[in-house]
Amino acid sequence: MIAKLISFSLRNRFIVLLISAALFGWGLYSVQTNKVDAIPDLSENQVIVFTEWMGRSPQIIEDQITYPLVTNLQGLPEVKYVRGSSMFGMSFIYVIFEDETDVYWARERVLERLSSVGNMLPEGVAPTLGPDGTGVGHILWYTLDAPGMDLGEQRAIQDWYVKFGLQNVKGVSEVASFGGFQKQYQITLDPNKLTYYKLSVPKVIQSIRSNNNEAGGRKFELSDIGYIIKTTGYLQSAEEIQNIAIATNNTIPVRVRDVATVQMTGESRLGIFDLNGEGEAVGGIVVMRYGENADEVIDNVKLKMEEVAKGLPEGVKFNIVYDRSGLINESIDSIKKTLIEEMLVASVIVFLFLFHWRSALVILIQLPLSVAIGFILLNAFGISSNIMSLTGIALSIGVIVDDAIVMVENAYRHLADAQKGKEWMEEE
Repeated sequence: MIAKLISFSLRNRFIVLLISAALFGWGLYSVQTNKVDAIPDLSENQVIVFTEWMGRSPQIIEDQITYPLVTNLQGLPEVKYVRGSSMFGMSFIYVIFEDETDVYWARERVLERLSSVGNMLPEGVAPTLGPDGTGVGHILWYTLDAPGMDLGEQRAIQDWYVKFGLQNVKGVSEVASFGGFQKQYQITLDPNKLTYYKLSVPKVIQSIRSNNNEAGGRKFELSDIGYIIKTTGYLQSAEEIQNIAIATNNTIPVRVRDVATVQMTGESRLGIFDLNGEGEAVGGIVVMRYGENADEVIDNVKLKMEEVAKGLPEGVKFNIVYDRSGLINESIDSIKKTLIEEMLVASVIVFLFLFHWRSALVILIQLPLSVAIGFILLNAFGISSNIMSLTGIALSIGVIVDDAIVMVENAYRHLADAQKGKEWMEEE
């Protein structure tokens, strides 16, 4: 078969050259469209279910949330196993699917099952799905460089302006905020005063919740004009919370300020984010969506950051602390350098040994053509250009060069022997 293939190629050189040119062009297109990343994504095909029930111990979370969810999610199709983790106030369920399962099909199956287990969970508890990213999806970290600005103000800018702007970038699954203080109103109840006024904690909570809402009215017509009545009751300051009436004691209203203190403060923190030992910082982590092109997403995020920076307060700017595009570019530059060096060295060595420029030209043509065909296969199997795949190509260049040298030298030797035999016959 090999002999017939070689014979066919020799008799149909134009067809072989045309096929080679088509493959090379296809390979160049594959190089441009191939997804680029620094490291391969070897994480499991999983869907994360997050449930929050603050103030409860890990044992309560395990018994009332984690265990019911794990037992009900185990029957999903194409699921390998389900893992559960409980901690103070939070529950994490990791549903691991088969590797061939489409991640968005898997998320739909999990959502369908979660809609049927809501009655088994405590009142007010709602499980949510984690972002459609992977363990290697953290492609860019940044902080806000805001000298002299309060950490609470920085976190507010991050949560209510920067985060919403960057989440619109194509390929971004989530922008996770970190650092600073999340502003909130805290109401500290005095148990002695609650006892004195004969009030309970749920009563205080219900009063505040009902006053922090709008109440709808009815429509009535006056002079052929329709009016809709409603009340706006959203609380906007600590003073408004203090003035909420909880109950009436001898026609005198008992307000929140009579049984509690209200103040604006930061949410309780379990840790801090320190930047280079110079103090706390506020920023975000850009998480890439599953299966996206990391290099392209990073470039789009940086362009969006330039646009978002125009709306930041004076003196505030972005400070990128981790950028995977540097490692990506170094990996690509390394394979380019290796390819060029291998081509030149192999061609020079062949030329010095054989003194035949066409033999050296064969190697110069074969190496880029082989690499181009390799990228066609990478795209066909959905493999990104990363450190491992590019290293494999770099290592295979040596094998390709060896094959080319052996074949060229063998052909050259046979042609030389045939030429000598012809000259000998002519002399005879």
